[in-house]
Amino acid sequence: MRKHYRIGQIVPSSNVTMETEIPALFRARELICDERFTFHSSRMRMKQVTKEELAAMDGDSDRCALELSDASVDVMGYACLVAIMAMGLGYHRESQARLHQVTVENGQPCPVVSSAGALVEGLSALGAQRIALITPYRKPLTDLVCQYLESEGFEVLDAISLEIPDNLEVARQDPMAPVELVDRLNLSNVDTLVASACVQMPSLPAVAHLQAKTGVPTLSASVATSYRMMRELQLDTQIPGFGALFE
Repeated sequence: MRKHYRIGQIVPSSNVTMETEIPALFRARELICDERFTFHSSRMRMKQVTKEELAAMDGDSDRCALELSDASVDVMGYACLVAIMAMGLGYHRESQARLHQVTVENGQPCPVVSSAGALVEGLSALGAQRIALITPYRKPLTDLVCQYLESEGFEVLDAISLEIPDNLEVARQDPMAPVELVDRLNLSNVDTLVASACVQMPSLPAVAHLQAKTGVPTLSASVATSYRMMRELQLDTQIPGFGALFE
């Protein structure tokens, strides 16, 4: 018999990419494996990608975890990388532990993955040391992301900030744009490339193209989040066409 899993998603209210790219990765897995997946979301308000709105939004994440645990989901993904990283160094561990405890107290214990923690763990899985990344954020938020990753032991050699504060505008970016944007990065000595350090910025179709173009192992926030959720479910993660992490 096929096993079915419920995937819970804690979603910024203006995010429309998380519920596209993460299911796409799981659907790709369904083409080669027996397990099947359904997707269930709870939303927290956020429209502008500013430190103030991100902090207010994060305060709503406990409610989302509680609601999703009512549905007895098998794993939860909190996919707003910069919201976690803007709350302080190492905050993904505190957030994941707190949200997991919410599910425990609701009688439906469930592992919780954050895109921030997933990116850190995905980079570690690839043995990354010197990285470059593309973000849609204004530069001060990109700097926070770089500082966060450096506090986790990675050296950020270069980064692009697209300076887009409107979260819906972020979602309207061409998902293949990173293939051209990468030409603006200095990849000398870089061993790992982050195609999009934001789950709202589309990049999934570009990941394999970037890796082929640059010869540098490539992942994105959505790739890392999907990978981490599959690992929490103890599923095989070999899926061709989505970059080094799924290879």
